[in-house]
Amino acid sequence: MRPVKIASILAAVGMLAGVAQAQTLSIVTTQAGSFTNSVGSAVAKVIVEHAGLRATVSPQQSHGQEWVNDGSAELSLATISDLQMYVTGTVDYAGKGEKKNIRLISRMIPIRTVFYVRTDSPVKSIADLKGKRVSVGYGAQKSVYRVALGQLATAGLSEKDVEGVPARNIIAAANDFAAGKTDAFVFALGSGKVKQVAASVGGIRALEVPSDAKAVAQMRKFVPGSYPEMVKPSKTLDGVIVPTTTLAYDVVLFTRANMSDDVIYKITKAVHDNKKDMAAVFRAMNGFQPDRMSKKFDYLSYHPGAEKFFKEKNLWPPKE
Repeated sequence: MRPVKIASILAAVGMLAGVAQAQTLSIVTTQAGSFTNSVGSAVAKVIVEHAGLRATVSPQQSHGQEWVNDGSAELSLATISDLQMYVTGTVDYAGKGEKKNIRLISRMIPIRTVFYVRTDSPVKSIADLKGKRVSVGYGAQKSVYRVALGQLATAGLSEKDVEGVPARNIIAAANDFAAGKTDAFVFALGSGKVKQVAASVGGIRALEVPSDAKAVAQMRKFVPGSYPEMVKPSKTLDGVIVPTTTLAYDVVLFTRANMSDDVIYKITKAVHDNKKDMAAVFRAMNGFQPDRMSKKFDYLSYHPGAEKFFKEKNLWPPKE
């Protein structure tokens, strides 16, 4: 009977292995229509089609650091400054302690943000927002709140200089603008929600972000690692009517430390090799640079599975 028992045990182990291999990877993003949600959808496509893995996008009210850190999800995307604050337990996460379970997979693309106003608005610059109705608070997305404050600061303004309208998150703020409750809203260029809002109000216009040395220093007080980036008008960028300077910062794909090296290797390879397929889902991924996936960031380390792939492609060690 003993051989039978051993065979039964081996069969059970095989079944469990099959279940593990069939596990669906959860990619936590911000709300549907947001920038990271769109990037997440693009990443999910190449994971499924080119890594031979199952993956689904799970939109939430905020970024997915907590879900990944506690094991509720396998992957997420966030702005680099927000992730750095999370793992170090500083600024918006002060008092919550260091989080040592987060590992990077890849730098993706920069988020380029601006304030938008209606096409016929008398507001022509960020400085003109003084006294205007602007969304504030962002209780579920403090990182977005910092972006709004950073943009105001580039023009020498603070929250006290505008008429604040509380919003829980970036989607709610965009909805308030569309409903006429605010005079401007902050969002990432190329996002699906921006296109939706533009259509609903009859057109929008992006406000240029000041880019002199003083302005850049001010934006970085609120969004560490951010930088000014010029964009040209494009059919895919609603509101960009003339060459416009934006406030930009990097978005990264990350996982947790105990994820399988093999799984993360496959994900990293799928992302690296399939830019065209990702851009078919989200056009902003045309700006993805495979040779810049392993950028160096303070306080964060890469997953060994990603590191293995980068070494094979001569993309290691990470560059500044």
